[in-house]
Amino acid sequence: MCITCGCHQHDHHEHDHDHSHGHDHSHGHDHSHGHDHSHGHERCHHGHDHEHSHDHELLAPAAKAGRRVEEREQGDTWSHDPDVTRARIVQIEQDILSKNDAFAQKNHNELKQNKTLCLNLVSSPGSGKTTLLCKTIELLKGSLLVAVIEGDQQTSNDADRIRATGAPAVQINTGKGCHLDAHGVGHALEDVGMPSNGVVFVENVGNLVCPADFDLGEHSKVVILSVTEGEDKPIKYPNIFANSRLMILSKIDLLPYLSFKVDECIAYARKVNPKIEILQVSSTSGAGMAEWIKWIRTRQAEV
Repeated sequence: MCITCGCHQHDHHEHDHDHSHGHDHSHGHDHSHGHDHSHGHERCHHGHDHEHSHDHELLAPAAKAGRRVEEREQGDTWSHDPDVTRARIVQIEQDILSKNDAFAQKNHNELKQNKTLCLNLVSSPGSGKTTLLCKTIELLKGSLLVAVIEGDQQTSNDADRIRATGAPAVQINTGKGCHLDAHGVGHALEDVGMPSNGVVFVENVGNLVCPADFDLGEHSKVVILSVTEGEDKPIKYPNIFANSRLMILSKIDLLPYLSFKVDECIAYARKVNPKIEILQVSSTSGAGMAEWIKWIRTRQAEV
């Protein structure tokens, strides 16, 4: 969990969404409302008031600095005793994750009620996940309804690419934030709609670290690892591989030109997660795409 980069959001924070509903219009919403969530596993009841805006133009980053950064700047809330400081940091982590988990449970319940599969796609930048997603949408046309939530620090480039396929997409720009959270994804689900008996893909911010710790309410995390990145990534970033149901090795059409050791990578992945499923895919050549589509349909039938 990243507590030093300033990516944590406040309890009351803003999300910028750039999205399309299939008709041309621009609108803004300023509203405040409370939610009361209750569920097991020692999660808590809490309420929140928040504002967020939507516009069809790219909006300025709205992500705020983390609580730890904010409290350090205040000066009088951090002790010179390192043990006290560490205890305070742990408490902040617990508070953030507890509130995120409550929003995630709400998202999950609504997805389940609507029989909508939600897959959280996580990877490093440049792994090819947007290209993979565009090809996936094309192959699912006529069989499954699809919607997409795009997460990036800046720009709406990826959401624009998704919309070009005909699928609805909502863009969340996190600014300095290096992951999506369940609160923002909940609003994005309202905006993009949850296709009944269909699938929502969440393309998380390009990062193998922080997204591992933040449940969005998805049914499964899917970690995408390009063969251009190196076979040791599963043991360098074990949390995301341990928390993912599926690992996709992407860009396998490039294997003849690389020294990437596929068997070694798979062994590393199964070392940190013995149950992880693995597919080898190329969006360019089409290799492995049929197996990926079958995997999605199987998971959707389980919802």
